[in-house]
Amino acid sequence: MPYEEEIGLQYHLQIRPGDVGHYVILPGDPKRCKKIAEHFDNPVFVADSREYVTYTGYLDGEKVSVTSTGIGGPSAAIAMEELVKCGAHTFVRVGTCGGMDLDVLGGDVVVATGAIRAEGTSKEYAPIEFPAVADIEVANALIEAAKNQGRRYHAGVVQCKDSFYGQHNPETMPVGKDLLYKWDAWVKLGCKASEMESAALFIAASYLKVRCGSCFLAMANQERAKAGLSNPVVHDTETAIQVGVEALRILIKNDRKKQGKGE
Repeated sequence: MPYEEEIGLQYHLQIRPGDVGHYVILPGDPKRCKKIAEHFDNPVFVADSREYVTYTGYLDGEKVSVTSTGIGGPSAAIAMEELVKCGAHTFVRVGTCGGMDLDVLGGDVVVATGAIRAEGTSKEYAPIEFPAVADIEVANALIEAAKNQGRRYHAGVVQCKDSFYGQHNPETMPVGKDLLYKWDAWVKLGCKASEMESAALFIAASYLKVRCGSCFLAMANQERAKAGLSNPVVHDTETAIQVGVEALRILIKNDRKKQGKGE
């Protein structure tokens, strides 16, 4: 028995084939979707169901969409699964993160090249030995976009977890020693930042044979605070949004060249 109430209608997102473009931006916060859609030409509201809000418009004549995923890997993977069923093939997660590497300042952009699978969703897609890696074309487009806009950015591995408070108050958790031990390892290995969705999205994208990358606004850096260094706190996600939108433009342009369609 299919979950769809009608053929093609997606159970969670409440969208159908034709409702979305091939290229989709994935924020976590539903309230961020309208803000992102304002960067599109002729954006239209498509659906609002649970944590999933969708708008569709155009960039450089190409149909594109934005769909929120809510918080965490389970809902993010659901969004990607249903968007792929409706024709999407390229995804850019635009969100927030907490810095880990001491060079990452609040307000910086972080581009994920890979993700530590310290969450549960990806384990129901792939054995833990399989790496969660961003699509190289999407990651390169995000880096190019950050450079073009003169943003201060960092590219590297991010850590993905399921417990926000397990990160920020690990010593209060029954498994606090394990959390602290692993966090120390991630920091020593040069992990750039911590967030909650990319590992699940990268693994789901590998399985679904689609492209996915991520960029984030670093809101602050708890490691800098611990070290007694300046730790600016920034909440405005517009910088990361602009990088994500510009990356889609680059991907659309490059895809058209590959397809022999020119500019």
